[in-house]
Amino acid sequence: MNGVLVIDKPAGLTSHDVVNRVRRILQQRSVGHLGTLDPLATGVLPLVTGNLTRLAQFYIAAEKTYEGVIRLGFATDTYDAEGEPAGPAQIVKVSLEELRELAACFRGVIEQMPPPFSAKKIHGVPAYKLARKHKDVPLKRVQVEVKEFEILGVEGDRASFRARVASGTYLRSVAHDMGQHMGCGAHLESLRRTGLGEFELADAHKLEEVEGAANIAQVEEMLIHPRKLLPQFPSVTADEETAARIRTGRTVNLPELSRARQVKVFYGQRELIAIAARVAGTLFHPKIVLVAEPTPQHL
Repeated sequence: MNGVLVIDKPAGLTSHDVVNRVRRILQQRSVGHLGTLDPLATGVLPLVTGNLTRLAQFYIAAEKTYEGVIRLGFATDTYDAEGEPAGPAQIVKVSLEELRELAACFRGVIEQMPPPFSAKKIHGVPAYKLARKHKDVPLKRVQVEVKEFEILGVEGDRASFRARVASGTYLRSVAHDMGQHMGCGAHLESLRRTGLGEFELADAHKLEEVEGAANIAQVEEMLIHPRKLLPQFPSVTADEETAARIRTGRTVNLPELSRARQVKVFYGQRELIAIAARVAGTLFHPKIVLVAEPTPQHL
């Protein structure tokens, strides 16, 4: 099966746990995900299967949107609710206006320290492996972009928020740093990803839905329509001769897309056969070939 299946990840599972379960359901090894979610987090986890795992390279910098809750009053060693408290809880009284003013400091391009319990590599070793052994985790501040960060409401010591961030941004670190600024400590209590690139919660399916499918045909009905993938690239439908050339990695002439830099090439309505890059003028060369052998046309 070649496709993109969006899972609404439940709390308590790692992204790799979800991938493994879907591999078992599909009886297919070639399954990957397009962006890790922490075990605590829920929401949009797009999975790519079969030949479409090669599309992952185009989603490395995909924008992500989230909703969540920050708990004020104490920090944790993981910067989220799964960690150990870094000190006793404090009573916090803060207004919505005060938090919104503070949140403005975290919008835009900012310097951020990744959490010690993260997948950031230190001399080839993930930081969380060092942190679990109580070893020093010499991480460095990195530049990230928070495109939107809005405090939606405050109830006691909990603040709900909505955020839109560039790839590589840790909202756990945002919560932790807000607590540092306030002098009371804070951590990320819950997080739900509502979007990644073009994928939204409306596209997502529960793992139970996928497991409950009677056959592969029912799972295929859950896949994202290939025409919706990578909307930043224009689409072209190749005739049989052009498709045959692309499948064998040869340059083709696509006069209708003379200004595009990269394009999606389809055979029929649903068969995405390649991503092609413009060489010069109207000549395009397949950057990646997704279907090397012709299959019956799906209309």
